[in-house]
Amino acid sequence: MLTGVVLAHNEAQNLPRCLESLKFCDQIIVVDDGSTDDTVKIAKELGTQVLEHSLGDDYCAQRNWALSKVKSAWVLFVDADEVVSDELAEEITQALQHVECQGFLLHRVDYLWGKELKHGDVGGVYLLRLGRRGGGQWVGRVHERWHIEGRISQLKQPLLHYPHPDMAAFLRQINSYSTIRAQELFDAGSRASILQIIIYPVFKFLWLWIWKLGCLDGTAGFIHAMTMAFYSFLVRGK
Repeated sequence: MLTGVVLAHNEAQNLPRCLESLKFCDQIIVVDDGSTDDTVKIAKELGTQVLEHSLGDDYCAQRNWALSKVKSAWVLFVDADEVVSDELAEEITQALQHVECQGFLLHRVDYLWGKELKHGDVGGVYLLRLGRRGGGQWVGRVHERWHIEGRISQLKQPLLHYPHPDMAAFLRQINSYSTIRAQELFDAGSRASILQIIIYPVFKFLWLWIWKLGCLDGTAGFIHAMTMAFYSFLVRGK
């Protein structure tokens, strides 16, 4: 049995497309963080189980809480702005029939305003999103990672990612994420110098735009690289 899990906060715009792509799962759970739009209504209308739980600025804690509510042998984590392609759904279904591992890496393909980003820090990304229940825990308050012990395999078909409907949404997200990340680093004993605040964002942009070939993604690649450099500035500044 496979359960799809979606974390949500005011995701009424994205949720129908996401949940539709998860229909191949035996069960779907939406963990809602106090949405004030129609997120909960939409999820229930689509026959999804909704669990209310506050995020508390800790994404791994939210995911681990969700894991504790799952009863199936396998769990698939998908963000509300992601879509499981038909090809990936079929590949997952086939893979779970004869499985010899503890988890699977999924190939996520990012789109920014209709443009596929093939380079930068999102090009060629594989994320551990499908795993056995009880196989491991999530770590990291933001940019969280699922640590599962044992053999990990890799699937080929794409998990489609459609973040940031506009620039304002992109900036709101990095403002929120940078606050959580800054607090996480501060609590771990890290401190930022004025030199780091000035220099690190510059190198981050050059690394993404030139070294990681973000320039090949055109205007969308430039905007993405510049915004992520600004994110690194916000983290260290905060």
